[in-house]
Amino acid sequence: MVQLWEKFCYSLNTMKDPDKRSEFVHIGNILENVLKSYRTEADLGLKEVWRLWDAAVGETIAQNARPAAFKGHLLIVHVSNSTWIHQLQFLKNDLISALNAALGQPLLADIKFKIGPLK
Repeated sequence: MVQLWEKFCYSLNTMKDPDKRSEFVHIGNILENVLKSYRTEADLGLKEVWRLWDAAVGETIAQNARPAAFKGHLLIVHVSNSTWIHQLQFLKNDLISALNAALGQPLLADIKFKIGPLK
């Protein structure tokens, strides 16, 4: 927490000094560094789920279900309707195995399905 405060104070001082304003950094880089300080390597590996999802689960499932969030080793997946929740419950263990194989390590322990937006 102290490091985060020091970075914040540095940013404020940088904004006051016109000569240092050219040192601004894209917000995406800052957020990634902050997340690294609060998340374990395993959690950072889980962000790959979004990139690997379509290939790991197949086209039909990918059209009706999307990863939404994760907490620890639990992946929250939004699905299009209750029928898909029911179907994916039967496939849960296979999906966990496929995703862990795609990730290259056993990062997922469970999946929770709920109706939500498929962005």
